[in-house]
Amino acid sequence: MAKTGREKNTKNKAKHARLVAQKKNKKREEDMLRKERLRAIVQKSREEE
Repeated sequence: MAKTGREKNTKNKAKHARLVAQKKNKKREEDMLRKERLRAIVQKSREEE
């Protein structure tokens, strides 16, 4: 006998997937910002030489 009503776990899975995606996007943005800052520092040091 199949369950009737709402599907099992779909709400929790969707919430988890959204939270994991947020975490990955945050990490990706932080990495990009760090790389941009490093590029700016390197470029500034090259200009001073």
